[in-house]
Amino acid sequence: MPTESMFVAQMARLYLAVPGTAAPADPIVALPAAWKDVGLFKPGSLEWNTDPKFEEIKSHQLRYTARTIQTEDAATVKVELQEWNAANITAVYGGGAVTSVTQNGKTFYRYAPPAVGGRTQFAAVVELIDGSKHYRRIIPLCEQVASVNQKFPNDAESTLPLELKVVGGAVGDPWYDLTDDPGFAPAA
Repeated sequence: MPTESMFVAQMARLYLAVPGTAAPADPIVALPAAWKDVGLFKPGSLEWNTDPKFEEIKSHQLRYTARTIQTEDAATVKVELQEWNAANITAVYGGGAVTSVTQNGKTFYRYAPPAVGGRTQFAAVVELIDGSKHYRRIIPLCEQVASVNQKFPNDAESTLPLELKVVGGAVGDPWYDLTDDPGFAPAA
């Protein structure tokens, strides 16, 4: 097996933007300012999961499934954010608002989670780099719909567990990859 076809994500970044923000057209162009880097996240915590669902059609005369039909598709991106800030906390909890509160001459900040039905949607870009190979997974529409299991250990940093589910639209791909890796060139 040639080692040039191996990939090690030596650098990884996650960017979020408002849905409809222009996606990058290639895997190396600098992202416009509208795309916000979520910052540092825990090594090994970045995950991409797909979960297609299938319906099996059985026949009395066959021991195996006669036909399989894909009935739905799903995908999620997960990461454990190490940076606590207003943008990350609202992404992790699916929206809501951070407001300033002044009490006795001091300013404090209050986070209120979103109301039922008030979740915020995002566009996302996952960027992976291995030397001269660049990959970008473009997710035009996603939202946080998972339970949040936040831990507060006394021997490590507390992270913000972000899980975004891909939302399909009527137009365009629900997600796609851009790469300059020559190993992805279509066969002639």
